[in-house]
Amino acid sequence: MIPPVVLITGAARRVGAEIARTLHAAGASVVLHYRASAAEAEALAAELNARRKKSALAIRHDLGESAGLSALIEGILGHFGRLDALVNNASSFYPTPVGAIDQAAWDDLIGSNLKGPLFLSQAAAPHLVKTNGCIVNITDIHAERPLKGYPLYCAAKAGLLGLTRALALELAPAVRVNAVAPGAIEWPENDSDFPAAEQAAIIAHTLLKRVGSPTDIARTVKFLIFDAPYITGQVINVDGGRTAHL
Repeated sequence: MIPPVVLITGAARRVGAEIARTLHAAGASVVLHYRASAAEAEALAAELNARRKKSALAIRHDLGESAGLSALIEGILGHFGRLDALVNNASSFYPTPVGAIDQAAWDDLIGSNLKGPLFLSQAAAPHLVKTNGCIVNITDIHAERPLKGYPLYCAAKAGLLGLTRALALELAPAVRVNAVAPGAIEWPENDSDFPAAEQAAIIAHTLLKRVGSPTDIARTVKFLIFDAPYITGQVINVDGGRTAHL
């Protein structure tokens, strides 16, 4: 049996890397997209190929450059011969208080969180139709419940949430499109964005009283790709119950 091929954007590190490891362990061949984290992506590809030969490929692209996305997909097809799923995980995240938003922040946050997923999904769609494949977008609970100080990021993720449902409509019945919306999973690498007191307040407001792990997101992505053939146009909040009373 030919293993399914999954493209994961932003797969070199953090949540994206865990998604790649989880899908690979489930039998998929994985394409590890990265923009700047070349060393991490190549190391992860080597790790996965050591477990199963010729099962992982690292590939670089700036998702803001939409003109090259068709070539990226063609490169995957040339290497693996098929594409079964796309996970739009790559994302920029940082505060943009009103009054301080500039064109660079717009291009980066909209580009990585909305423009890139739209044009990459469009490039991948004809090939996903052939395999009755699927798309999983990584949104955010703050797509529906904005986070103060992050209006541009929240707007971009809200756009991705709307895009998820629109693509589910556009690509049905051949391709399923769903989203996973994380809550507090990993704190940003710049801890100053979420000081200890703010982290504690977020945890206190979460029903399960703890942060989640990248594995929680990866398992949900795996479920939507492999075990949810009658689910499309949906968003699963993986947030420890935070949005139940946010």
